[in-house]
Amino acid sequence: MTIREMKLEDIELILPMYLSYYNEQEGGCWTAETAGKRIRQVLHMDDSYALLMDDDIDVIGFAVGYFKQYDDIVGYTLEEIVIAREHQNKGLGSSLLGELERRVREKGAACVELQAVNDEMHERYYGKAGYHNAKNFVMKVKWF
Repeated sequence: MTIREMKLEDIELILPMYLSYYNEQEGGCWTAETAGKRIRQVLHMDDSYALLMDDDIDVIGFAVGYFKQYDDIVGYTLEEIVIAREHQNKGLGSSLLGELERRVREKGAACVELQAVNDEMHERYYGKAGYHNAKNFVMKVKWF
């Protein structure tokens, strides 16, 4: 099992896993075009940082996000972390998240922030990793 920095050319490697997970498990309607665009948008941002986990044959998962400057600190915003369905519940997502936290801390991040689906599975996963719901922020949206 290896974890390495993800590059733009790795997007093609993760697309089948991304499409399978979100479309088959989450009921999404992603296409290779829309999923590729989503990941490319993040990787093209200033200060993006992403990790890829594989077993030297298959992609197992990835995490992608970016460093964000505040007035007195730098945070890391985690946009996506995905583990292939057949590799879930084996501790691999926790390993990937832990390694991401270690590396972004070494690069100067004071925190990791993220948005998660408000359900039991995500609450359990992130709660186990020590993440808490922010009390001082509320997600706002205006749909058109």
